[in-house]
Amino acid sequence: MSTDGELAQLARAHGILLSYRDMSGQERVATPDTLRPLLAANGVAAECPGSVRDSLSRIRRRRKERRFPEEVVIESLRETRLEFGSEANWQLRCDTGDDAPGGGAAADTIVLPALASGVYSLEVSLSGRRESVTIIAAPARAPGVQEIVGMARIWGINLALYGLRSSRNAGMGDFSDLAEMSRVAGLRGASFVGTNPVHAMGYSDPLFSPYSPSHRGFLNTAHIALDAVPGLESSPNARRILSQADSELAELRTACHVEYDRHTSVHHRLMTALYDTFRTCAPNWAHTEFALFRKEHGNELAKFAQFGSIAEQHGPDWRTWPPSVYEAPNADREDFHIWLQWVADHQLGNAQRTARDNGAELGLYLDLAVGSHRNGAESWCERDSIAKNVSVGAPPDHLNPEGQNWNLAAYSPRKLAAQNYRPYRRLLATTMRHAGVVRIDHVLGLNRSFWIPDDGSPGGYVRQPFEALLAILKIEAERSGTVVIGEDLGLVPRGFRRSLHNNGIYGYSVVQYDRDRKGRLQPANNTSTQVLSCFSTHDTPTVRGFEIGRDIEWWQRLGWVDEQECAQARTRRRNCVNDLAAQRLAADFTTTVHTLLAQSPATMVTVQLDDILEHEDAQNLPGTTNEHLNWRQKYDIEVELLPKDQRFRALCKLMNEVRGTSRPFRAEEMSHEH
Repeated sequence: MSTDGELAQLARAHGILLSYRDMSGQERVATPDTLRPLLAANGVAAECPGSVRDSLSRIRRRRKERRFPEEVVIESLRETRLEFGSEANWQLRCDTGDDAPGGGAAADTIVLPALASGVYSLEVSLSGRRESVTIIAAPARAPGVQEIVGMARIWGINLALYGLRSSRNAGMGDFSDLAEMSRVAGLRGASFVGTNPVHAMGYSDPLFSPYSPSHRGFLNTAHIALDAVPGLESSPNARRILSQADSELAELRTACHVEYDRHTSVHHRLMTALYDTFRTCAPNWAHTEFALFRKEHGNELAKFAQFGSIAEQHGPDWRTWPPSVYEAPNADREDFHIWLQWVADHQLGNAQRTARDNGAELGLYLDLAVGSHRNGAESWCERDSIAKNVSVGAPPDHLNPEGQNWNLAAYSPRKLAAQNYRPYRRLLATTMRHAGVVRIDHVLGLNRSFWIPDDGSPGGYVRQPFEALLAILKIEAERSGTVVIGEDLGLVPRGFRRSLHNNGIYGYSVVQYDRDRKGRLQPANNTSTQVLSCFSTHDTPTVRGFEIGRDIEWWQRLGWVDEQECAQARTRRRNCVNDLAAQRLAADFTTTVHTLLAQSPATMVTVQLDDILEHEDAQNLPGTTNEHLNWRQKYDIEVELLPKDQRFRALCKLMNEVRGTSRPFRAEEMSHEH
């Protein structure tokens, strides 16, 4: 076999696709310049012909020596027969402890009892040899809306948490604002309130895009409400600390957009002072809850706190830290970072309870971002599972013809499986802990990821253990009672969406992308039912922006299109607007769009707060950093005043009348809103 043939065989054995088809249907073949760095990222030596042969030999030897599969996915709560074809003794254990739900001897067949959903280790002994098989027992389907809510069609509101205004926050939306927004929306008939990812952004990191977090397994403490720290709600010392910063906080609140640097400086200073007050003045119950939280989250929380403490002194990029950073840990600052996570978790949990107590059956709808940025806490805490010297991105498609490099860390399938997927399980559990709905951003990542080597070589697809990852997703969703949406826009393999749907995962439909073969927008009532449908997202034009071509105006301003291209784009846009307006559902375009959404047979529809308030600019303009006000726009009304806003009231009335609601609105519930 030729050298290139052996390299291709090695790549295929590790899930690297030798080719894929781009958006035009053209086949893109992975060259050796792509295969070698992708193999190296997985921890497989392939830098020369000799190392390729050695790596192939190890794979063949392992396959020959092993009698049983390394991993089996089964359905939970059903007895399962494993036809391994060898008489063997076996013992089954939960992978989280020593619980032994079964064991015995088998004659060619191992009969596993009906197992609760979870991950198990099956130890098999045969002729003096012992092998371990990972057993993943998952429900047949993830929880569904009808199952949880008892309704066939529901609606909700999505918003940018950082952009919420209130009379009491620190110039950036916080978890108390989210609780108030959830209360207001729930009382008006919404079944959920969605927001951008609330993952940890890095205490000392200047990045602020919520889709480029430091660690997805922990929370963004910048969203902590200063006046709602558990145990300090009635503390005179805490009130004095905040009153001394009244003028600074007022300036941040009245700023036109979120000023992250100033917010960070003030928020950090005040949280440090509140932490000192907590240690000396908080009641016993608060200290007890804090201690229980620390114990529950164990070593992973301690490791994350260590990262935060070191980053304060040596910067947010762990790749630049000197070796000496590990010699003198700062126990006090580590305790501070653990405390911050406890406060954030407490407040986010309160927002979820508030939502459900006020009629929003599912409560919060949270996003799980594609990945974390490569110099952040997640890539440091989970460095034994992270692929080396590559970034996650996307090939050219209709969403971005140039392709995308997201500069996000990638998990190595080989390394992740060796840890029984524990890092992935922790991320899901944290995201679902206080959420009735979770959207998996770029859900194609469960099937394959596009990796871009740091050395400038072309990127390529790496196959993921789809069956195992999907099973674990269903396990965690069942455990938390969470509905799962898979953001499945762009190029996906044939049958991928059907597989997700068959497993209870909802699709994601954006009306702006739903077009017929002639490129015309399709009315929302052509949408599949097992989806969440929306008109706009944080990355697309708002309804108002779509109508007036605000995004096209930005393209021209930034020099992305010339005059002729701009004119053509505006013509196409006018045609799209006219297609929707021709439905004649309302006198104005925004109400027409929202009526189409309300009429959709989609199980879930969501409306952006940006669209309710008729914002022209999207929260993010892909392809820009500082040119556009990305991730910094504030809403033009305080949350407390939203119930009086006629735009908000009209939208809620429309959704309830067209989609229906299972609960009447009682006068006493609404009286304090007027």
